[in-house]
Amino acid sequence: MYRFTAQNFTAWRAQARELISKNISPTDLIWDETPQQHLFATESPASKQSNKITVPPAFLLLAEVIACHRSENRWNLLYRLLWRLTHGEKHLLQISTDPLMHELLLMQKAIRRDAHKTKAFVRFRLVQEEQGEHYIAWHRPDHRVLPLVSSFFARRFAAMMWTILTPDESLHWDGTQLIYGPGVDSSQAPQKDDLEDLWRSYYRATFNPARIKIKAMKREMPVRHWQTLPETDIIVDMLAEAPLRVEAMIAHQEGSKTSAAEFMPKTFDLTELRQAAASCEGCELYRSATQTVFGEGPNTAQLMLVGEQPGNDEDLGGRPFIGPAGEVLDGALEHAGINRGDIYITNAVKHFRFVPQGNFRRHVSPARSHVSACKPWLDAEIDTVKPRVIVCLGNTAAKVLINPGFTMKTGRGRWYHDNPIVLATYHPSSILRALGNDREEQKQNLYADLKAAVKMMQTVKS
Repeated sequence: MYRFTAQNFTAWRAQARELISKNISPTDLIWDETPQQHLFATESPASKQSNKITVPPAFLLLAEVIACHRSENRWNLLYRLLWRLTHGEKHLLQISTDPLMHELLLMQKAIRRDAHKTKAFVRFRLVQEEQGEHYIAWHRPDHRVLPLVSSFFARRFAAMMWTILTPDESLHWDGTQLIYGPGVDSSQAPQKDDLEDLWRSYYRATFNPARIKIKAMKREMPVRHWQTLPETDIIVDMLAEAPLRVEAMIAHQEGSKTSAAEFMPKTFDLTELRQAAASCEGCELYRSATQTVFGEGPNTAQLMLVGEQPGNDEDLGGRPFIGPAGEVLDGALEHAGINRGDIYITNAVKHFRFVPQGNFRRHVSPARSHVSACKPWLDAEIDTVKPRVIVCLGNTAAKVLINPGFTMKTGRGRWYHDNPIVLATYHPSSILRALGNDREEQKQNLYADLKAAVKMMQTVKS
């Protein structure tokens, strides 16, 4: 019997690769997280083999999520899955009824739910330091989910210096990079500050007394998190005020519009979304654009392409990617064996931003405020279509869906997130602007990335 230590996914992956190469069965292994001497020097009963193994990309995505689970058995379960995938059961990931896969999928579901709760329930407190304002939050997640939510917080609070403390580990953002540190007890976190009153004011402003359901509220906002949520102090008072607030809501006249969220229909259906978006005034771009250019494609599409914004031809024609960039994209789709009618194509911003130059309208990239104002439409499209894979065409879409600091130079061709899986590649208009060898290189990279997206889509298809 062999005992091995894995304190994180990277360590487990390296050890598991060597164990598989030595053909060591899961029944001969015990995994734990107790620091101890590295044991790979111990002679293995199996003959030495190559360390190179091939597994579906979906396995690595699943494994990275399962690694965040609190169960001490997670490394054993992952190694059992890896063993079976590399010993004749290459389609095991698609068999959700298999007992091992069933257990892992339940763990994955629990982690995703906990990650969602972390995004919803982290509350920052302001601390004044010599170098400026520092926002610090303490949260007690059920699992070790900080690696899964790090990019979300980096995007959402990119301009702030912030730290999230948990009992297991801490996560710090200095404005340019994410830094992990040790966990801390709640006593070491800031206790109160003026932001608590802001949270209470925000919660009171967004509280909808007409839709309150106590059981559902406690299910979505578990009582164990209430001690870190300042807004929970006023729930009882707001429930008592609910009848009067309902009357006030009915009498309230519609105020000013500040984003696409104000124009969202009550239910998400592509037809209803498209109709509602046609009258969107969430930012000033609607004033000069000819029309809203919404996404198009089947509502069951497994692959979604997201560009930056419509161009001149799209603004006039009302459809995404029908101009010169669309011709490049159509050629790339054909080269990758993708039928355009089978995928969903949209943009991060739905109105054309331009500067008039005589009879010509020169494209101008949308500002961050335009992208932010329009994001509810993109979120609604993703939630409605539920693609397995999203390909970001260009930096603007990648900054929205991957990371605000994304650059094509370092981030192209890599897989991000896991539901849906996201990939970034060159925008077709970038290829049109490129010269000489750069144009050909970008075009070939676009072809390769679309083919990779198809392969990934087929891999994760259940």
